[in-house]
Amino acid sequence: MKALIYGLHAAALALLLTGLRELLFGFEENRCSMTYMFEYPEYRRVQLPRRVARQYPAYGLYLYGEGLYAQETRNLKLSGAPVLFLPGNAGSYKQARSLGSVALRKAEGLDGGIHLNVFTIDFNEELVALYGGSLIRQTRFLHESIKVILQLYKNHPDPPSSVVLVGHSMGGVIARALFSLPRFNPRMVSLILTQASPHQAPVLSLDPFILDFYSSVRRRWSARAEDLRNVTVLSVGGGYRDYQVRSGLTTLTCPADDLNKMAVVVTAVPRTWVSTDHLSIVWCKELVLATVRAFFDLIEPETGQFTKDTEKRMSVLNHHFIRHPVRLPGEQINTPVSFSGTLEAWSEVNTLRLFYSAPKEVRVQYFLFALSSRRKAYTHFYCRNSNLEMSNWLFGCTQMNGSMCLQAVDLSLRTELLPAYKVLTVKLSELSAVSHLIIDASNPNARQFIVECEWQREESLTVPVPVPHVLSFGLTVNDVTINSSGLLHTLQLQHFHEVYQAFKITVSSQCKVTKERLPSIYRLKVPWFREDSFVTAGIPAVTEISGMLHTSRQDNTSSALLQLHTAPNCHYKISVRVSFTKVLGQILRFCGPALPVYVAVALLLALKSQLSCVLRTGRAVNTRDTVAKSLQLHKLEPPVLLLHLFLRRGWFQEGWSALGLPAVDLLPLTPLEDVSHDVVGPGKDWPRLVSPLLCILGAAVAFWGSAVLSMSLRALSFLLAPLHRPSVSRHCGTLHLPTQILLILSLTALGGVTCGALSVTAGFLLHLYRVLRLQMTERSLSHMLNLAPQSMQNTENGCSASEGQRKHNECNGTPLLCESSLQEVRDDLQLHLNMSALLTLPVMLSAPSLIYWSRNFRYSAHLDPDPFWPHTLPLLIASVLLVNCNTLTLSQSKLMLWPTTRLLLPLSVAMLTFSTLHLYRVTHFLSAALTLLAASCYL
Repeated sequence: MKALIYGLHAAALALLLTGLRELLFGFEENRCSMTYMFEYPEYRRVQLPRRVARQYPAYGLYLYGEGLYAQETRNLKLSGAPVLFLPGNAGSYKQARSLGSVALRKAEGLDGGIHLNVFTIDFNEELVALYGGSLIRQTRFLHESIKVILQLYKNHPDPPSSVVLVGHSMGGVIARALFSLPRFNPRMVSLILTQASPHQAPVLSLDPFILDFYSSVRRRWSARAEDLRNVTVLSVGGGYRDYQVRSGLTTLTCPADDLNKMAVVVTAVPRTWVSTDHLSIVWCKELVLATVRAFFDLIEPETGQFTKDTEKRMSVLNHHFIRHPVRLPGEQINTPVSFSGTLEAWSEVNTLRLFYSAPKEVRVQYFLFALSSRRKAYTHFYCRNSNLEMSNWLFGCTQMNGSMCLQAVDLSLRTELLPAYKVLTVKLSELSAVSHLIIDASNPNARQFIVECEWQREESLTVPVPVPHVLSFGLTVNDVTINSSGLLHTLQLQHFHEVYQAFKITVSSQCKVTKERLPSIYRLKVPWFREDSFVTAGIPAVTEISGMLHTSRQDNTSSALLQLHTAPNCHYKISVRVSFTKVLGQILRFCGPALPVYVAVALLLALKSQLSCVLRTGRAVNTRDTVAKSLQLHKLEPPVLLLHLFLRRGWFQEGWSALGLPAVDLLPLTPLEDVSHDVVGPGKDWPRLVSPLLCILGAAVAFWGSAVLSMSLRALSFLLAPLHRPSVSRHCGTLHLPTQILLILSLTALGGVTCGALSVTAGFLLHLYRVLRLQMTERSLSHMLNLAPQSMQNTENGCSASEGQRKHNECNGTPLLCESSLQEVRDDLQLHLNMSALLTLPVMLSAPSLIYWSRNFRYSAHLDPDPFWPHTLPLLIASVLLVNCNTLTLSQSKLMLWPTTRLLLPLSVAMLTFSTLHLYRVTHFLSAALTLLAASCYL
């Protein structure tokens, strides 16, 4: 049975490691180009008002510069358009150098003196994603910085009235939080661009302050939605390489009809098409170039400042980040359009498909397609070209003169830029006033390019392909074969609309005739979110595509699409199978932040098993055995599932709310604004199926983590043994009552004056010292008894063993050492190892606030606000009192041990119910459990 339990935990650990490997490394290599500084970067500190400098001593405002520009702006007499960069969690203000350097190089090639002034804020590299106590402080400092920046332009003839904000990670959240300040003027910021910013919800909620911050921002943007429609916000997610902030969290919590708020994943950004990790999104050259191009297109040449025209802002951002039609934003369309060239330059195409390879010579060439004979048989016209420099290349003729067109309208605005070429699809039903389509394939610069066009039928454009069920584990493969006679095919991946689904899509291509062809482009298109991804493949080739989603479709009305821009007269075979490793990666990507809760539940149930054994036999069992038996799905999942089922009833929800009970936490798949008393609907039951898997993974982490802790303490006790006098008593490392009282008062004062996390850590180290002393005593007793001449009977170390009556031989009134003494120490050691494992979790959860306090100690010795004070006071008292706890005192407890053992299971269920989103509540539940245990030692 032991071998089976160990094997199950080993298999669960293997599953966890497989999922982690897929999450951390199961993506494409970093294809971002690095941005470089051509001159040494300089950061000119901007002097702040004395009041602001005193109030925010840890923060600073800087102006980025290089070379001559840095010298010219030494006195801060500025004339450019202001852009302010906001670093994120533990981010440096020097991360603005990529944006600032590229903007300087861009300005050098422009006339008229148009340029950007890039400012950056030093937030002291604070851990704002893990400690939310400084979010309001950073927001207020941002407000003061914007006022200072605008003040620098007071002598400019056309001073700016607003500042453009670029926020990375939590910096983007702080940028939106500006509008929640009571005295902030919304006109001071008209454009916000965020990079990998978790707008939906925090990645980890380790304290209540960060959740309160998000709630206030969400309420303000919801209540003032109409007033903030003129504020343009663009959120860019990093894709699958960013495992710190999944791109689903970067969507904006704004009304659907507010067109000034957009979200896009960087893989879908034109001319970028790469996935970035959480840091490279700041310096990725492809994305920085798109950002700088957009900024310069937003500047009005007359004033040198950013435009106030909302429509122009949206047009420019759509051009650079959403759909790149090649045409410059704002470029005027000449109507009617006229053509140059002789009659020989015109060619009428009567075939269903055009393939034209331009020679390397200057030539004027037009291709004419008559619509009259095609309207009934075809619905669309598709065309693509490579290296064709002209932005205006497809026209609809409205007036013909023989074989030439005299007057036409430009249809090129519908062009879409893809990684290898640009494509355009027009719907014939929308061209009632057009008699012919014209392709301008002129070659004024003698560059070689290819043009391919064809007529298409709507019914043949889409092929439905049902995806395998996720529980097929890759054993089921759905195939579809396309004998490509066209240039574009779309596969509708039916029932593919949930984030837990993950597929490996294989596309094999073969062509019988080898000739000059454009490469194939495979596009995974998601209709409900701009998270498209592209793969470019040669012919013939076997290409693997990872089919995963960043967001789920709330209603089952559409599915993901796979668009194949193919070569004609080729054979394509598409295979879709479930990738079990990617499914694990998706589960950890979306539900991984809740894993500490399941680890805490496993450790709490292990303590329950240990106390039950002490209650029955007076003996403790091996810690690994208790943790191995902590996987009790039949006791955990049914109560939670039953509560969720009841909460679907209106009367139960009303009663729940009337009692003032907190909202039930779901797995972190639901946006923060949806976390309420409403629970997962009938079509969304799959998170409840993931919960048992997380229970198994949490039990594995608890099991192997306890083993590592035990071995680490054994090794540490061996190193510290020479510093201590050998002891053979089970009371080694215990404290006298006055000492305990003094320590409790000292830790209380320490937490109140400095930081609650510091007191929690000190209490943990105090208890750890008790474990180390027991470890040393156990080793000393083992060595002594091994050298003893008498033969002693060993007792079995388990719950089934009976304690019996222990009779000690005495010599001059002093009891002799025997096997029972060693057993007592071992029992106490196993009990305290269980406690140490539990105490480790509050220390880990409070570590971010402790790090924040230590980094800001020179500015303030007291952490304000403190998320772990005074809520952890019961935990501190319990950790000190438990130092003296042993199995003998516990077994003699007549009042508290039995109810404590019974209450640990309800505490575990409550932890699963209320802590998966609010991780800081784990400390409260563990504090309650350890307080009950401490009371059992004395009552």
